[in-house]
Amino acid sequence: MRRTSPLLKACLPLMLLGAADAQTLLPLDSRPATRVLPALIGGLRGDAMRVPDAALLGTATRGADAAALGAWLDAQPRTGPLIVSLDALAYGGLVQSRTSPLSAQEALARLEPLRTWTERTGQPVYAFVTLPREPDATDRARNLEVVRTVIGWAREGRLKELDVTWDDALPGSPAPQEGAALAQDAPANVRVYPGADEVLSMLTARALAPEAATVRVEYSDPAAAQQVMKYEGIPLTQSAANHAQGSGFQVVEGGRADLTLFVFNGGDPRRAALRVSSLLRAGRVAVADVAQVNLGNPRFWSDLRTLRQHANLQALAAWGTPGNNLGTALAHAKLARGADPVRQDALLAREFANDVIYSSEVRAQLRKLIPEAQLNSPQAQATLMRLAGEFFPLRVGDTYTLGEAALPWGRSFEWDFTLDQQP
Repeated sequence: MRRTSPLLKACLPLMLLGAADAQTLLPLDSRPATRVLPALIGGLRGDAMRVPDAALLGTATRGADAAALGAWLDAQPRTGPLIVSLDALAYGGLVQSRTSPLSAQEALARLEPLRTWTERTGQPVYAFVTLPREPDATDRARNLEVVRTVIGWAREGRLKELDVTWDDALPGSPAPQEGAALAQDAPANVRVYPGADEVLSMLTARALAPEAATVRVEYSDPAAAQQVMKYEGIPLTQSAANHAQGSGFQVVEGGRADLTLFVFNGGDPRRAALRVSSLLRAGRVAVADVAQVNLGNPRFWSDLRTLRQHANLQALAAWGTPGNNLGTALAHAKLARGADPVRQDALLAREFANDVIYSSEVRAQLRKLIPEAQLNSPQAQATLMRLAGEFFPLRVGDTYTLGEAALPWGRSFEWDFTLDQQP
């Protein structure tokens, strides 16, 4: 009889109900990368993670119901930190933060419970808010007014930490300049940098793993790492430093470190896999594959799998933009030290299934067979299960089979799924 890993059931709205303390996560929206993954990372050491049901959160076409989300938040235990996306509560989600007709005053009224949260509960608030991307943003002045106000809350100590990030900064986007201006007089507990989907995971790492740790970053193509990245407007090296610090690491240039982050950003995949194998013999290693956006390198991961080294990583990420991958890999690695080994292996399995199997193989096959406009159909669901099932069982440390799979936003970019851990 198959048994399902307790970690892989963590997409349920409430997790680990028997634990004494509970951390509350209010995600950016309902996507697995922003809702499920941060909770899985936060639960690695056994912490109880309270996360809204996906139906309460925003989608690409529908914003979260602010009243329902506020009621859910008010019902949560006050026994641990609140880790929260301000855009979810103020506007209904990331997509809605770009186009919401709300005024700044109306958005801030929705955030009022967070302004007084620590005063009322005695628990800290770790929050983030985004500067919207162009050309989608319809009221940048409104968004900036909200950001400046919540920076003031952080300055007053009402928010323990606040990250101000910007999303998908293509050339010509005003967000990097806006961020630079905000950073000039931001208090010490406010960080400003490019990011979005990965930030809740990073805040979770900071809140739940506050112990000091060092990281050394190594690139498969060091020269290319100096180039400005398309979606962030800064060099890859700077993004790695931002995400390391945002996940609670101190970056060191040489010598020993608690973690080596190997960034695959191009070059020979086989040589890179061999280098990761060599690094693993010397210490703890996490891998972020950023050579292509939203797409893991099949040869690199195939070679790592042949070497049986994917199971020995502290974390892996290849699912999104360079910043997405850097942030989630580092956040996972920060909490992996001291993690329950069963949970750690199960999360690596989920990351491999999502970031490598789906992004590198299944998504392209699905797009060839089913038009994007028909992905909500029963035919698409059956095709997804058939295509993905061919890559299982998956062996990491333990062996996993595919349980259920779906396209939660009715598009091919992301899937949601469960894995069954074999006895």
